[in-house]
Amino acid sequence: MPDRVIAGTAFHTPTRGRLEILENILILIDAAGTISEILPKDHPRSAEIRTRAERQCSLIELQDGQFLLPGLVDLHIHAPQWPQLGKALDAPLEVWLQKYTFPLEARFSDLSFAREVYSSLVEALLANGTTTAVYFATIHLEASLALAEICLAKGQRAFVGRVAMDDPHQCPDFYRDADASTAVRETRAFVQRVRELANDEDALVRPIITPRFIPSCTDALLEGLGKLAEELDCPVQTHCSESDWESGFVRERFGASDAEVLARFGLLRQNTILAHSNFVTDDDLTLIQQTGAAVAHCPLSNFYFANAVFPLRAALDKCVHVGLGSDISAGHSPSMLDGCRHALLASRARQSGVDPCLSAEERGVTGSAISVSEAFWLATAGGGEALGLPVGKFALGCKFDALVIDLHAPGSNVGWSPDLDTIEDLFQKLVLNATRSNIAMTWVNGEIVARSPFTPRKSG
Repeated sequence: MPDRVIAGTAFHTPTRGRLEILENILILIDAAGTISEILPKDHPRSAEIRTRAERQCSLIELQDGQFLLPGLVDLHIHAPQWPQLGKALDAPLEVWLQKYTFPLEARFSDLSFAREVYSSLVEALLANGTTTAVYFATIHLEASLALAEICLAKGQRAFVGRVAMDDPHQCPDFYRDADASTAVRETRAFVQRVRELANDEDALVRPIITPRFIPSCTDALLEGLGKLAEELDCPVQTHCSESDWESGFVRERFGASDAEVLARFGLLRQNTILAHSNFVTDDDLTLIQQTGAAVAHCPLSNFYFANAVFPLRAALDKCVHVGLGSDISAGHSPSMLDGCRHALLASRARQSGVDPCLSAEERGVTGSAISVSEAFWLATAGGGEALGLPVGKFALGCKFDALVIDLHAPGSNVGWSPDLDTIEDLFQKLVLNATRSNIAMTWVNGEIVARSPFTPRKSG
């Protein structure tokens, strides 16, 4: 008998652009939080399984107006910037970092401050439906480890990175690694200690090697982290071709693009997560695809700091792995449903163009727009593929990371009339209109990790 049985209707996008509606199904979940079976309502065993699950108090039946969505995947979060969310977005990137962000991140040498901020962040993201998170922490080993511990304790699937940054020309004296060898040594210690937390190949929380971005790292540090990633078989995350200033800085320093430089140092690897990548060339996209790396598309923060719109359709057409990132706090929303909406807007802006002085033919890039189903795939299964994880869809062998969406939640913005709307219409309304208030429950690994205060206890 499965550990739990979920009964209800689910929406997911198992492949890019393909919406699949699983009406009145039973999802069977084993003790490891993995989906073991999905049975339609007319399956010969459905009645028997439902009856046995009810008898064993392991049946969770969705109520009227409740639906399942896969858990949301956020590929790019600056965890220590949580207190900065929603402010200080009026400066260029290089000023924003030096004036606001680095002073805030330096405060995480205070472990009690770090624990308070990180606990608040993880709880908020789980309530917003982020079941898998990829975090930049800070240069502080113990505080970064605390973030990993908090994710594990609260049940969020996560990749956590201790940030490495040592270049004295780009990093302030009060907030940088003493030198490359120190940064590599502490990164090694961090990776090993996070792996010891779970001591499991199927660990919920994993380490990720994190050079902040090329401008903040010396050649020695980039080289050392690349060798460490190979030695420890550890994934990598960093920023890539983010803005005019950043991409121009890298080209002036190395005579090459970010992707080429990262590859040169061994940091462009399978499941490397490249945040932004707005100024990548076709050759860069080919290189990213060939190495198995992925892009964390951060449409909201790109509007503030990138000076350009990421060529999403070009990347998808080249079969590059792409998911979405909130980029807290350069992105001011913690919701990946908002991320879907921002991705849709960014794709339309790229297709339509923004300069009315140009003709319609000259103004935009034809064929750039994406659909609602594609946007949702980016936030779920696409993000899972970027990380090499079996998450983001309802399929055998995938982890049961899911959201229960309640149309009748207080303050709901989702209206659905079966007389006027198809079930496909409802999916679009959920993606475009649902908010944190609609997320009745968040599940990770088959366990409820967040519950709306308005959700009746009998629902789960």
